[in-house]
Amino acid sequence: MTRNVALYPWFKFFQNLIFWQAVWFLFFQAQLSAAEALLLYAIYDVATTALEVPSGYMSDRWGRRPTLIAAAVAGCAGSGLIALGGGFGAFALAQVLLGASAAFASGTDNALLYESLAGTGRSDEVEAQETRGWQFTLTALALSAFLGGIIAQYSYGAAFAAAAVAMAIACLIAFRFQEPPHDVQHVGGVADSTQWHLFRSAMKQPVLVWLFSLSVLMYGFSHIPFVFGQPFIQEALNSAGWQAEAPLVSGSVSALMMLVSVVASLFAIRLRQRIGLPAILVLAFGIQIALIATLAVTNSILAIAVLFLRMVPNSLARPFIIARMQPLLSDAGRATFLSVQSFCGRLLFAATLLLASANVPDGSEFAYGDIQQTLACYVIAGCIFFAILLATVRRAKIAVKQEGQSRIT
Repeated sequence: MTRNVALYPWFKFFQNLIFWQAVWFLFFQAQLSAAEALLLYAIYDVATTALEVPSGYMSDRWGRRPTLIAAAVAGCAGSGLIALGGGFGAFALAQVLLGASAAFASGTDNALLYESLAGTGRSDEVEAQETRGWQFTLTALALSAFLGGIIAQYSYGAAFAAAAVAMAIACLIAFRFQEPPHDVQHVGGVADSTQWHLFRSAMKQPVLVWLFSLSVLMYGFSHIPFVFGQPFIQEALNSAGWQAEAPLVSGSVSALMMLVSVVASLFAIRLRQRIGLPAILVLAFGIQIALIATLAVTNSILAIAVLFLRMVPNSLARPFIIARMQPLLSDAGRATFLSVQSFCGRLLFAATLLLASANVPDGSEFAYGDIQQTLACYVIAGCIFFAILLATVRRAKIAVKQEGQSRIT
C-alpha cells in the first residue's frame, strides 16, 4: 500500500502527458471541418459517458488495478490510432478508445489512493495526497502542452504518437500497483440493484448531493475553454496575421495555464483553511463563469491571457471535493458513485456540444461570432446555477471540522 501511494502521482503524471491537448481541434479542423471537429469531441464525451457507470461497476467488482491497466491500454491505442489513421471513421474510433480510457480511470484512481491510504492507517492524508497527485497532473499537462505545440509545428501525428508512448509507460506503472484492501470477491457478488441502492443511499446525504451537483457543473464549465479555446486563439491570431503560429501559441498557452494552476495548488490548502471549504468551492465555480464571460465579450489577442487561469478553479476545488466525498462513500460503491457523477457531467456537456456543432455551417471554420453566441449561452446558464448553489450551500452543511493539518472527519 505504501508503494501504491508512492506510485500514484507518477501514474497521474504519465497518464496526463497528453501532447495533443493543445492542437487536437486545429488538427481535426484541418483534416475535416469545424463542425466535424466539435462532433468528434462530442463522440469522445458520449463514449466516456456510456462507459462511466459500467467502468465504475467493473472497478468495484473486479478491482482498481485491472481497471487502471485497461484505462492505460485504451489510451495508448486511441492516441496511436490517430497518429497512424486518417478520415472521420478512424478518428471517431480513436475518440471512443480515448473516451474508454478516461472512463476506466475516472474515480478508480481516486478510490485506489484513498483505500491504499486507509490500508496503512493514513486516511487523514487524503487532502494532501490528492493535492500532490493533482500537482503531478498539472505539471504533466503543462510539459506536454508546450512540447506538443512544438512537435505539432512539424507533425500533428507525432504529438499523438508521443501521447501513446506516455500511456504505455502509465500502463507499466499500473501493473506495479497492488490491489488495495478492498473486498473484491464480496463486491463481485453484489447485484446491479444493490449498487444502485448504494448510490441512492449516498445521495440521501445533502452534502453529497450538493458536491455531486457542483462536480457535474464544474466538469462542463472547465471544458468549455478547452474546446472553444483553440478556435478562439486561432481567430485572435488571424486578426493579427499570425495564424501560422496557432499550434505553438496554443501549446504555450496550455503550458502556462497548467503552470499557473500548479502555483494555485500550492496555496490551495492554505486558502481552504482560511476561508473554509464552502467558500473556496463557490469561489472556484464563480471563476469558471467569469473566464467564459470574458472570452464571450472580446476576441482581442490580449484575451488569450485569460485562458492562463482556466485550470485554477480545478486546483481550488477538485482535490477538496474528492477528499470530502471519500469518507462518506462505502468501498462497495465508491467507484460507482464517482463514475455516475462523471457520467452526468459528461452527458450534460456532450449534449451542449451537439447543439453547438449543429449551428456551425458545414465545411467552415469556427468564426468568433459563432463562438461568442455559444459562450454567451453558457454564461447565462452558469449564472443561474451559481445562484442556486449559493442559496443551498449552508443547508448542505459542506463545512467539516479540521483536526491538525489535513484531517477530515
